[in-house]
Amino acid sequence: MTIDLAALPHDFLWGTATSAYQIEGAVTEDGRSPSIWDTFSHTPGKIDNGDDGDVACDHYHRWREDIELMRRLGTNAYRLSVAWPRVVPGGDGPVNPKGLDFYDALIDGLLEAGITPSVTLYHWDLPQVLQDRGGWSARDTAQHFASYAAVVAERLGDRVKHWTTLNEPLCSAWIGHLEGRMAPGLTDLAVAVRASYHLLLGHGLATQAVRAAVPGAEIGIVNNLASVEPATDRPEDVAAARRLDGHTNRWWLDPVHGRGFPSDMREVYGVELPEQPGDLETMAAPLDWLGLNYYFPSTVADDPTGPAPRVRTVRRLGVHRTGMDWEVEADGIERLLLRLTEDYGARKLYVTENGSAYPDVVRPDGTVDDPERVAYLEQHLAACASAVRKGVPLAGYFAWSLLDNFEWAYGYDKRFGLVHVDYQTQRRTVKGSGHRYAEIIRAHGGRGRSAA
Repeated sequence: MTIDLAALPHDFLWGTATSAYQIEGAVTEDGRSPSIWDTFSHTPGKIDNGDDGDVACDHYHRWREDIELMRRLGTNAYRLSVAWPRVVPGGDGPVNPKGLDFYDALIDGLLEAGITPSVTLYHWDLPQVLQDRGGWSARDTAQHFASYAAVVAERLGDRVKHWTTLNEPLCSAWIGHLEGRMAPGLTDLAVAVRASYHLLLGHGLATQAVRAAVPGAEIGIVNNLASVEPATDRPEDVAAARRLDGHTNRWWLDPVHGRGFPSDMREVYGVELPEQPGDLETMAAPLDWLGLNYYFPSTVADDPTGPAPRVRTVRRLGVHRTGMDWEVEADGIERLLLRLTEDYGARKLYVTENGSAYPDVVRPDGTVDDPERVAYLEQHLAACASAVRKGVPLAGYFAWSLLDNFEWAYGYDKRFGLVHVDYQTQRRTVKGSGHRYAEIIRAHGGRGRSAA
């Protein structure tokens, strides 16, 4: 597939993305304390095949090799997350020097390779000691998050200018506290709503902390959004689509844009928010950019007896699906980019995650051919380029993921990487999709390195 990349800016960031718990391993080394994901993954029945992130991709020891992989792909940016329990093991209080040393060396290594680091402060790995004190349902956690953010920013801010406060707070609040399918594994609407509130409060406080520590910092938040359509034109299904849009999109976008929490969703949840004077202003701290994580669209129908937001997903027939059983619809990413630009006035956007899982097979010659992932990548990059031609200020694209990794509750069966990982030997192999991504980057005038 030929992709017209001419509309993309010359300084476009071509990146890959990972998260600490999914790749680092070394969960008990150098002073790191347990996170809620350590606890959750070691709880019987929570993770497919009984997997856990204890070793993962062993990135903690193999980060130099992984930077070399980025060089081979020709990427000029890398989105990583810092593990809070590695840096501040007690959640608040004393800082762990060895934890900071690891990220210090990693940032230096990236810069030496000509790769721009983009640092995410929270990708779901809350220190367990804070969960024991209420976790995100407690207001203090937002304050502790800001203090931790300041520690990281003060250490890395002389070299890192691109910062993310939260990755996908929806997953932390709704999937972790309402649906129970992610850490900490709760199923309590009232707790979930309070957690959502304190996550966004923490975002605002951390934004202030990073900005105070890092002159010229570019700060944003990353949301996983969905293009939502009703299954039919029945009023009940149209209303259900509106509720899911509120649950998935507006609840997370409106507060950080100074609009407060959507009144219709407050009514749907029926939970009093833990509001204090000044909170909404803090949540709406000015952003330098917005990050979009996009994987699949949602088609929904009314489910009047179901839990909030009272919708059920409708499976469309004849639609291609990934190995996650997620629909493939590249037009959805374009619609969301346009919405963020037109409805929320975004001045700069990044696609901070986009990717697909398929059951990869290593061939006898040691290569990994993944044509379905190649097609997914091409289709979504073409949709991004189309959005730019329509006026979207897209400044970069980060493929999910650099490496196959611990895919949360799915364990190690689901592979999203541009690079295959043999978890027994930790051998890395660039897949066909990785080679294709390198070709696309070169076609745009990128760094021109070969992925051979």
